[in-house]
Amino acid sequence: MTQPPEPAPCVAELSDVRRHYQMGTEVVRALDGIDLSIRRGEYLAIMGRSGSGKSTLLNILGLLDRPTSGEYSLEGKPVSTLSDKQLSEVRGRNIGFIFQSFNLIPQLTVLENLEVPLFYQNAIGPESRRKAEELAVRVGLSGRLKHRPTELSGGQQQRVAIARALMNDPLYLLADEATGNLDSNTEAEILTLLDELHAEGITIIMVTHNPAMGDRAERVVWLADGRIHHIEEHAR
Repeated sequence: MTQPPEPAPCVAELSDVRRHYQMGTEVVRALDGIDLSIRRGEYLAIMGRSGSGKSTLLNILGLLDRPTSGEYSLEGKPVSTLSDKQLSEVRGRNIGFIFQSFNLIPQLTVLENLEVPLFYQNAIGPESRRKAEELAVRVGLSGRLKHRPTELSGGQQQRVAIARALMNDPLYLLADEATGNLDSNTEAEILTLLDELHAEGITIIMVTHNPAMGDRAERVVWLADGRIHHIEEHAR
């Protein structure tokens, strides 16, 4: 009898993660007991109404914030108690960010923007230049390497941001409303690109309120009041 395939290993795990803020005399429970495992190669969407905890969970997953309590691990290694310097190093090596506002450096060319993640790791050189050129081709920007962000359309800028996020071979891409500033046609192009990256084995975590993006994910985690309300599984 054929054995079922082994499940993919977890790249990130959250166990009873809570993030509380003191606002005067009131405690805001932005996250209030999150248990979540994310497997290598998964396409996961995190959705919910405004105030549900999406942004706070994104900040925890991106090592931009720390849990008040609970444990967060990357590839089985706890990261919640690392120093700020250690968190920055782990974040730079392991997480690729895609932002709604692109966050490109206007003074730099496309090629130079792509090299920024490796600059902070002191890894700029012929190999980084070659990798940047390959990724630019991969996202359809081979003819724009010397252009600056102001000379690109919104969709082209987001393609640069996606390629930049891949420069450090991250454990996962963490996308925050990645198509929020794009028109519907350009949004479809970017979603197709993300589909292609996922098909190549890239792990994608998408924080969004856009149903079109949630529909493309394998799992959708719905948040409400800082908790996981329910999880949708999408057959692929």
